[in-house]
Amino acid sequence: MTMKCLEGIDVAVLAGGLGTRINGVLGDTPKVLAPINGKPYLDHLLGWLSSFGAAHIVLCLGHLADKVIAHVADQEGVESVVESEPMGTGGALRLAGERLRSDPVMVMNGDTWLGTDLCRFLDSHRQSKSMVSVLCVPVDDISRYGSVEINQGRIVRFREKDAANPAPGVISAGAYLFSPAAFDALAIAQGPSLERDFLEHLPAGSISGFIPERINFIDIGTPKSLEAAKTVLTGDALQ
Repeated sequence: MTMKCLEGIDVAVLAGGLGTRINGVLGDTPKVLAPINGKPYLDHLLGWLSSFGAAHIVLCLGHLADKVIAHVADQEGVESVVESEPMGTGGALRLAGERLRSDPVMVMNGDTWLGTDLCRFLDSHRQSKSMVSVLCVPVDDISRYGSVEINQGRIVRFREKDAANPAPGVISAGAYLFSPAAFDALAIAQGPSLERDFLEHLPAGSISGFIPERINFIDIGTPKSLEAAKTVLTGDALQ
C-alpha cells in the first residue's frame, strides 16, 4: 500500500456491542479481540488502517471495554471512549464526537473486515460532496443484514433485514464517511441507531452509496463467520 490517503483523517471504530451471537465461542473475550490467525482481530484492523496512513483512531467501547483498553495501551494514536451503558451505534458516535474533528471522519463497524481500497472511497465521497457516504457491497443473501437501494450513486432507501427474504442485494458494509455537517446533525438527533434513527432521516440525496470494484468483505459477528474469517484475513488480504 503506497497511498496514505487517511493521513489527517480521524477514524472511529464502533466496538461497544454485547456480541451476544458469539458469546458461546468467545466467552469473556471482547468480539473486537477475537483471535484470528494468531492475533486479535483488532490488530488486523489497526494494521490495515495504518497502511492507509490513519494515525488517529478512536475506539468506541462498552462491553468488556477494560480488556480492549489494556490491549491498546501502548499503541500510539489510539484512544478509547467508553459508554457507561449501551447507547447504540448512534449514541456511541455522539459520545466520541468531540474527538472527531477531521473533514471527513471515517466511521467503521468494529466487527466488519473490508478488504478494499479506502482511498477510492474517500475520493468518491469528496467528489460527491455528500453529507455522508456509505461503503456498500453486493451479497448473495441480504437476510442477515438488511439492504440499501442506490440510484445514480445516491442511497434512496434503507431496508430492514428480513430473515424470510434470503435474496441477493446490496448492503451497507459498515464503513461511512461523515462531513462536518453530518456530525452537527448527528449531535442533535435522537435515537440509538446510526442507520435507523439518523441516516434514514437525512434529506433525500444527501447520502452517497459507493460500491468498490473489489472488496473482500466479511463480518465476524457469528461463530460461522468468525471461522470463515480465517480464510479471509490472510497476508494477501492485508495488502
